[in-house]
Amino acid sequence: MKRTFSFALVLVLTLALGGAALASTPGELLIWADDTRAPVMEDLGRQFEAEFGVPVKVTELGFGDIRSQLAVAGPAGEGPDIIVGAHDWLGELIVNGLIEPIDLGDLAGDFEQVTLDAFTWGDQLYGVPIAFESIGLIYNKALVPTPPATWDELLDMAAALTDREQGYYGFLMQMPDPYHTFPLFSATGGYVFGTNPDGTLNPLDVGLNNEGSVRGLEVFDHLIESGLLPVGTDYNTMTSLFNQGRVGMIISGPWALGDAAAAGIDFGFTRIPTIDGGQPAPFVGVQGFMVSAFSENKILAEVFLKEFVVNTDTYLAMFARDPRPPAYKPALDQLEDNLIVQGVRESGGAGVPMPSIPEMGSVWTAWSDAIELVMNQELEPKEALDIAVQQILDLIRSSR
Repeated sequence: MKRTFSFALVLVLTLALGGAALASTPGELLIWADDTRAPVMEDLGRQFEAEFGVPVKVTELGFGDIRSQLAVAGPAGEGPDIIVGAHDWLGELIVNGLIEPIDLGDLAGDFEQVTLDAFTWGDQLYGVPIAFESIGLIYNKALVPTPPATWDELLDMAAALTDREQGYYGFLMQMPDPYHTFPLFSATGGYVFGTNPDGTLNPLDVGLNNEGSVRGLEVFDHLIESGLLPVGTDYNTMTSLFNQGRVGMIISGPWALGDAAAAGIDFGFTRIPTIDGGQPAPFVGVQGFMVSAFSENKILAEVFLKEFVVNTDTYLAMFARDPRPPAYKPALDQLEDNLIVQGVRESGGAGVPMPSIPEMGSVWTAWSDAIELVMNQELEPKEALDIAVQQILDLIRSSR
């Protein structure tokens, strides 16, 4: 039975959603989407209605507002049938009972595996992936015609190109930044959270001070000690120097490439070189469609997603509005001449989804502090990471 709710809540939701359609209604699909996907969904909705006679309404919301609005509207019986969201919302949405598993069946084979992994909780899939992003090695082809395959090669190239007095550097990365440093950890066996027997993440198994993580931070420490990395390099400094043609290689994502292209830099984008024979695995972020647990039209929602959304034309239309690599392989294959897309595909394909459990919020500060202590040569990597992991575990336990 549909829950009742107060006039005040109706008023709040109406104002928040601009007076748009509020509730999932039997026989009528309601989609909440961000401004880049809403127009594509509106076009598909017209097609769906023409074929099945089922009206589709699309409400445009700020991407960051969709999760919080669903948390209020869904339990009140006033939420949508389908939302657009990020995979790292998954833990919060599932724990609070806000979204429904999705069965893609044979269609699952048409998606990049890392994007399916991102929307998988235990052994169930909770989203239809749209697009993904990750960082990688970006290099200036005028200075680095062929990117290094190993970290030792990167160090040799970086040393040959670095002239700090003249303001030239072979390699830069922003710091102290766990997101961009994680590939050094993962290459040698470091991880953030281990897994439970059912495949879900275990927030009390923190691997940021295991042997692989310590080795990864030692690799970072060597960059500082060798003088290759200026202490405290931030994103703006790194990209500004790269766009001036003063840096051979950086670790960053596609968001750094627009300005580089505008500056006339002929760049490449590829995987981060192997470290001790291990392939760095950057964090991967994935966006996708999810079905509300409070939907009155769960079967219709799946039909819409599987038969109208999952096709090459739809994914290319979404890519045209937001140029992140499509998660759908037939669409991704159509972009084989797009070097940025294929670079993200290569780097992201070797990556791991950003942990989606709420406890990830307890990790960043302590982890960043550990990197900063090593960056400033105040502590050795093992000691810094031991302190960070203890702080992380204490924070997680105290919040339970």
